[in-house]
Parts: sequence; structure tokens; C-alpha cells
Amino acid sequence: MSALHFFHSFNSDISNIALPKKFTYPFYYETHPLCELAAKQVQDYITHQQEWQHPFTENNLLNEKPIGKMFGVLVVKNQKGDIGFISAFSGKLAGTNNHSYFVPPVFDMLSKNSHFLKEEIALNNINAQIEALENNTDYILYKNKLEQTLKKSIKEIGELRAFMIKAKKERKEERLQAEQTLSTNDYQILLEKLAKKSVAAKTKLKKLTLSFEEKIKELQNQVATFKHKIQDLKTLRKEKSNALQHYLFHQYKFLNQKGEEQDLLDIFKQGVFETPPAGAGECAAPKLLQYAFINKLTPICMAEFWWGDSPKSEIRKHGNYYPACQGKCKPILGHMLDGMEMDENPLLTNPAIGKEITTVFEDDYLVVVNKPAEFLSVPGKTIHDSVYLRMKQKFPNATGPLIVHRLDMSTSGLMVIAKTKEIHQHIQRQFIKRQVNKRYVALLDGIPEKEEGFIDLPLRLDIDDRPRQLVCFEHGKSARTKWEIIDKKNGKTKVYFYPVTGRTHQLRVHASHQLGLNTAIVGDDLYGKKQNRLHLHAESITFRHPITQKEITVQIEADF
Repeated sequence: MSALHFFHSFNSDISNIALPKKFTYPFYYETHPLCELAAKQVQDYITHQQEWQHPFTENNLLNEKPIGKMFGVLVVKNQKGDIGFISAFSGKLAGTNNHSYFVPPVFDMLSKNSHFLKEEIALNNINAQIEALENNTDYILYKNKLEQTLKKSIKEIGELRAFMIKAKKERKEERLQAEQTLSTNDYQILLEKLAKKSVAAKTKLKKLTLSFEEKIKELQNQVATFKHKIQDLKTLRKEKSNALQHYLFHQYKFLNQKGEEQDLLDIFKQGVFETPPAGAGECAAPKLLQYAFINKLTPICMAEFWWGDSPKSEIRKHGNYYPACQGKCKPILGHMLDGMEMDENPLLTNPAIGKEITTVFEDDYLVVVNKPAEFLSVPGKTIHDSVYLRMKQKFPNATGPLIVHRLDMSTSGLMVIAKTKEIHQHIQRQFIKRQVNKRYVALLDGIPEKEEGFIDLPLRLDIDDRPRQLVCFEHGKSARTKWEIIDKKNGKTKVYFYPVTGRTHQLRVHASHQLGLNTAIVGDDLYGKKQNRLHLHAESITFRHPITQKEITVQIEADF
């Protein structure tokens, strides 16, 4: 299809909307009004089109497992100077890569008679052969017989050995007694008799052992015949799979505005992980930019939104905008956007400029401060200004690490600072033993179904999209939170959080995840919608003073 086909004009007047001066920084952005209009048109199309069906939600007409989908819009200028947009989706939509409304993939592995499909058939055939061998009745019979024979050999040989030990002991006792009572001739005859019994027992053990060894060897050979065939097929499958993956990596070739082309292997070989992750190049953002560069469309701004139910592990809210992912997209977009003038990366700008840390409690041994929102607890990779640096400047003679515990950069509230190494160790032990009580206050962007409760959702890092966290019951670390509602107003809810554990983003994920409160914290730019700030505040902390041993409670109200 021609470029004109995928170029969509705006349904509404955009003459009063100023074009952005720079292109969108795709990993952290404020959605431009033009992108919002484009996204609205795409969403209207998805809702009302009759060309295809996709199971976006639990209650879908296909009665299939729900699969939400990330969509992207790229506002562009065509060669005539007209402003419009193109759109794309990540992965497959309704089981295919190609749709009349959305730009095509960078490489269509699903095209008819493609090398990928042929190799996929071959791999499926190998899988079928492996499955057939693993479920072969003779193979299962030989394995069971081998297992039973091994158990029987251990049992019978063990029993015979135990009998021989007992018999040997009895022969020794008989020998000692006979030495005192029998004549020399009779004693010699007894010794010969006992020796024959010993030889007979050893012969019996040897025959039994050899008999089992022969049976076990025969069964092992029969089992090995199947195992070797299975292993040969698995080796072949791995070789073919690696070759297919390598082939695909070479087919995904990405352009930038300078006309330079690199495939996935070129792009990822300079990164931390030399092998591209699964699905790299299938996200919406690379598809959009690739199509724009090929068809001489000038990129203006871009945004991506989620449509449908959230996945079970990560948090994706229906209709919300999200940045491009770090793991798959960042290396690719780094190449594709090379040379383009983009918005500044806000994560490289010190958010603490002009902000002050206030002291809430202080004595000769420790300090409790109120950290502002958007203020690092400890120095980052590029920004050094932090609570640690400010405390180091304020208490130049302090010893030890100073920072006893941390708060997320976006979270405001109380932090305990130790002035000496010994005080630090003492209070940190209280944290480790969970003897410190903390209370957070948060404003939720909705109303939970219950008035209070307990959330137990284990968390781990999303290695493909740092620093986001995933709910993972297999590999996640325990994360538990008690909560209760304080107030409800204007469709929003103020709650108290009492964290039992202290995982990264614990309260933010527990609030937003569908198995938690299913209601994001207001201003959560990772798991909800960005606003002026994250409405999460460490309001109260209680611990035992290391010197006086008195219980100390410090509290400061949130500014929201």
C-alpha cells in the first residue's frame, strides 16, 4: 500500500495547536495535544471498526484469553507539508502483522511462504517428534522397569549383605565356642565347614549382583536408545532455533533520518546484552519511525498508549500513555533517533534545584528530615545532589553512611539520618528486624472496593523496562502492605499505607496492580498518570532511640 494510505488526517481543526519545537524524548514525555488527538482517533477506530476482532478484555466475543495491546501514534508532516499521523501496534494484532489502518512491521515474519513460517513448521515437527518419543509406551515401560529394577537390586542386595554380616558374626561366635570345647580334629573340620558357608554366601552375593547388573545394563541400553534420539532432536532443534533467530536478527534493519541502516545484531552488540531480547523490533515506536523514514515523512511528536486489560505481572492501565520500553526499544531508538533534535531527558536534570530539606527532629546522635518530592535519597548515575550530599555538607564531621533507609525519588517524607557509624548500625538493625513502624499517606486516583485490607504481592525488577517492577509469584521477593481508607472526595481516596516490607516501588505497585487496590496513586508516572507530583508521603516513623532506649515517634503531614 502507498504511504498515502497509512497517512491519516486529523478529524478536527489543529490550526490553533502549536507544533513542538523538538521531537519527543520517547522514554519520558508529556503527551503533546496533537498526539492526544491522534490517539483519540485511533481509539475510535479500534472501538468501531468491523474488519477484525481481538480479545482486548476478559469479556471478548472470541472467548479467548484477554491480551491488551500497546499502540503508538506518530504525528508527521508529509512532502506536501500536510500535518497528519500514522499509527502502529506492538507485536501482532488479531493474529496477524498487517492491517489496513496501521503501518506494516519492520520485517513481516508471518508473510505467506516466509522463511520463518517454513522453519517454524520444521521446529514444530521436531517438537512433535520429541513429544512422541517422550510419550512412547516402550520408552515409558523401559524407564519404569529400570527404576523398579534399581530399587529391587538395592533392596535384595542390601538384605543379602545384612544376612551375610549376621551370619559372619554367628560363625565367629561358633568358632570361639568350638575352640574351647572341640578336639583339634573336630575343630579343624568345623573351620572347613564354616569356610565353605562363607564362600557360598559370597558366591551367592556375586551371582545376585551380576544378575542385577545384566538386567540393569540391558534396560539402560533400551532407555538410552530413546534418550539419544531425543537428545539428538533437541540438539537439532536448538541449532535450527539459533539459526532462525540469527536470520531474523539480520532481517530487522532499522533506518535513521540520515539514511543509515543497522540490523538488530549491529544495534545490540554494543550494549550490555549482546543478544537482542525476544520481540525486539516489534514494538510500535520502531515501526512508526521506520515507516516515516522510508516514506519521507518528517516525525514531529510521538506517544504510545495501552488498550485493553492489564497483563498479570506488569501494570498497564487501559487508555493510559506510556514511554517506550528500556530493554527492547532503547538501543533501537538510540540508533533511529540519532541526529534528531529531541526534548531534553528530564532524568538528567537535577530535580532538587531550589528545594530544601527541613529538619523535623535532631539531637546529638541522629536527625529526622523531611525529604521533598522529586529529590534523590542518594546520588544517582548522573545527578549527585541528594539527601546524602546535603547531609554530608551539613554534618561534615559525621561518620558512617549517614543514610539509614531510602525513599523513592518521587516520594516525599521522613528519613532518618545517623550522625555516627555506631548509631547507623543500631537503627539499621531495627529496620532489618522490622522493629521500625512506618506510615505513609497517599491519594489514590479512584475508590477501592474495600475500606481496609492487606496486600501480599511479591515483586521483582522488570529487566526489560527498568526501573519498573513486576508482580512475580515465581521469582519475586515478598512484599506486604497493610492499608486503610482515611477519606473519599471527588472520586479520589486518601489512604494510609503500613508497609511490612520495604521493596522498591512497593506501595506504588500494590496500589495500582489489579490484584492490589487496582487504583494508581495520583501523579504516578510509572504505574498511573503523571501530574505535578507523586501523591505519596512518608508521614510517620517510630523507632527506639539507640542511646536513651526511648521510643521516638516523628510525624509530619503531607502537603496534599
